Amino acid sequence: MIWTIIIGILAGFIASRLFKHEGSGCLIDLVLGLIGGWLGGNILSWIGISWGGTVLGQICTAVVGAVLLLWVFSLFKK
Repeated sequence: MIWTIIIGILAGFIASRLFKHEGSGCLIDLVLGLIGGWLGGNILSWIGISWGGTVLGQICTAVVGAVLLLWVFSLFKK
C-alpha cells in the first residue's frame, strides 16, 4: 500500500512536469499518479505493451496514463 502511494506520487509529479502542469501539490500528484497507473495499465495492455512488474515499469505505465489524463483535462479546459 505504501509502495503504491510512493509510485503514485512520483508518477504524478513526473507527469505534471512533463506536461508543464505546475502548482498541483502532493495530493493532486498522488491522485493523478494512481488514476494514471490504472489508466496506463489498461491502455497499454489493450495495445499489447507490457513493461513487466518492475518498479520502473510501474512508474512508466503510471506516467503514460497520467500524461494522457492531463491531456484529456486540457482539452476540456480550453
